[in-house]
Amino acid sequence: MPCVGDWLNSPLSIVQGIFAQNAPNSDWEKKVTEYFKEKLKENNATNWVPSLNDVPVHYLKPNSLVKFRCMIQDMFDPEFYMGVYETVDPNTNARVLHFGKYRDVAECGPQQEIDVNSSQTVTSERQTFYCVPVPVCGSLTRSQAYVSASQARVSPSTSYTPSRHKRSYEEDEDMDLHPSKQKEQHMGKSCCSGGDIHGCVEPKRLETEASAGHHGISPNCSPPLDLNFPLPGEKGPACLVKVYESWESFKVNDVLEVFGVLSVDPVLSIINSEERDSSTLDPMECMDTAEEQRVHSPPASLVPRIHVILAQKLQHINPLLPACLNEEESKTCEFVSNFMSELSPVRAELLGFLTHALLGDSLAAEYLILHLISTVYARRDVLPLGKFTVNLSGCPRSSAFTEHLYRLIQQLVPASYHLRMSIESMNHSRFIPHKDYTANRLVSGLLQLASSTSLVIDETQLEQGQLDTAGVHNVTALGNLITWQKVDYDFNYHRMEFPCNINVLITSEGRSLLPSDCQVHLQPQIMPPNMEEYMSSLLTAVLPSVLNKFRIYLSLLRLLDYSISDEVTKAVEEDFVEMRKNNPESVTADDLHKMLLVARFLSLSAGQTTLSRERWLRAKQLEALRKARLQQQKCVNGNEL
Repeated sequence: MPCVGDWLNSPLSIVQGIFAQNAPNSDWEKKVTEYFKEKLKENNATNWVPSLNDVPVHYLKPNSLVKFRCMIQDMFDPEFYMGVYETVDPNTNARVLHFGKYRDVAECGPQQEIDVNSSQTVTSERQTFYCVPVPVCGSLTRSQAYVSASQARVSPSTSYTPSRHKRSYEEDEDMDLHPSKQKEQHMGKSCCSGGDIHGCVEPKRLETEASAGHHGISPNCSPPLDLNFPLPGEKGPACLVKVYESWESFKVNDVLEVFGVLSVDPVLSIINSEERDSSTLDPMECMDTAEEQRVHSPPASLVPRIHVILAQKLQHINPLLPACLNEEESKTCEFVSNFMSELSPVRAELLGFLTHALLGDSLAAEYLILHLISTVYARRDVLPLGKFTVNLSGCPRSSAFTEHLYRLIQQLVPASYHLRMSIESMNHSRFIPHKDYTANRLVSGLLQLASSTSLVIDETQLEQGQLDTAGVHNVTALGNLITWQKVDYDFNYHRMEFPCNINVLITSEGRSLLPSDCQVHLQPQIMPPNMEEYMSSLLTAVLPSVLNKFRIYLSLLRLLDYSISDEVTKAVEEDFVEMRKNNPESVTADDLHKMLLVARFLSLSAGQTTLSRERWLRAKQLEALRKARLQQQKCVNGNEL
């Protein structure tokens, strides 16, 4: 019976055993998936699998089992590979069947050649996703939480010494820019006879790709490889994730956790270089451009491959919560029920914490909680239901208030980004992803964000100036994101809508230039002389255990179902009619929609999944206080509304 080291360190040997027992029956593939699915269910076995998010690639053994939390940044064209192939010994004519699944190169033993004309050969198809770590900006806390949850222990191997082991990225690039060096290093290991296309490439291997065009590369004079991260300053590995089953269920910007076989074989760079050299002799053999070959087949040392055995969409990326909350598992139900039982004190503490962060303004803190637990729960035609963009106006400009407020929010939510709005950033930043047809890839933009990301837009630093064409397009894109929760990706000849679910908080001095669902004017009760010191002391005063409760609270409530009974619906309708009778002009259908939205998130914030009369009256009260404050500000400034 295979031990834990076998399926973790040598998953392909497990696959080989299942294949040998069941081939040529096609059920072997299903049995492989079931085997690893069962293994990962045992005693938190997922925590024993090394994660590419936390462990450097050169610390991981090639062809071992790894996991990767990622976002699909782009989808490449499907590719064909030899799912099953046959080798033959020229001397004895002995034939052996092999599997090509979960591999980039096909392997054969000594004195064997691949019979490409064998009737046993099965050509299969797989989909390649270009995946990046979930775009965030410096969320160190979440990363530490994942590391602490993981029980994987990885260190440089002493028994396995790959040619690229512990080589720096600079050395990797140098080797990739000079593939001849690689060829010289591997010459002693190669057992291939020159010119024999049926022989094996270093050592005795042949690439399994039937579509050679996907694996050319033009490294000799190319600029450094752009890993295509959506946000500037992002770190972490980008990976080519090769999916074998149900890839139609995934789409761009989905957040996944994949378990699969790590492939970082240096032979990939050699094969791609040789294909590029051969294609230059006959351009008709390769229709891909050099740039496309370079992007789709980057060096495995920089962009490793993961051959997926299991993959799942993630409901959330908070490591403090169970991965799937919709499963009727006892542990999950127990976790949720235990936390819900202590929800009231957690909400009270969070409200106090945010009140201090908002300089003593408890009303603004109430609305900030509602904003942080808001989510798009449905769409009716083009209208996203559940979005709750808040414009926090009246923010002090001179004290870098938004910067410090963002740092606090960053500690509470799993993914966030701080967008400093200025004329320069609007004119020179790339907000909208666009299609590069030369490289045949989707070039990322700032607004290619994962679902449930908190986007904090700072207008307090905005100066007078002139927006150019790019700036106008970027502002328009922000407006569309807020209003319709969609981003129109640029495909040159047309634009394609990509729906999203982004929480947008706008801070400004006056009313924002951008649309919002709710404007809350900040009324500071205190103005600390040193804002940075004040905000830092707030965070250090909170115990780590309490901070974790805040994080669980905000993530969990976003996932709860919500409904309104017929009885309460009727009462709300009657209440709305009464309000219209008293002052028809002051209460509109939009006001009703906003009050229902506030009531929804107010109920959820208290752990209630249905609307009660009490919460409805509280929502009306909050809205009345908010509007009165705005009216008061209008009387002071005359142009605030």
